[in-house]
Amino acid sequence: MSTPLNMHTARMALNQDPKVRRWVEEWLKSKERAKAASMTDEEFEKHWRYVRPERMHEGATEAVAAYLELHGGR
Repeated sequence: MSTPLNMHTARMALNQDPKVRRWVEEWLKSKERAKAASMTDEEFEKHWRYVRPERMHEGATEAVAAYLELHGGR
């Protein structure tokens, strides 16, 4: 990725590459799960459905940066 990473480029990466989007969603979901450790799996899945859009938006830059660091894309 030659463009500097910001919210716009992170969101473009998510919209253009389904593999990156899946990885980012799982990464953000695991972070959210760690914060909600007291919830049962069923409770968490219901919770995730409601918070997913917000977490995907607000966490896009951090998550894409983590993806690039792990996969050497930067």
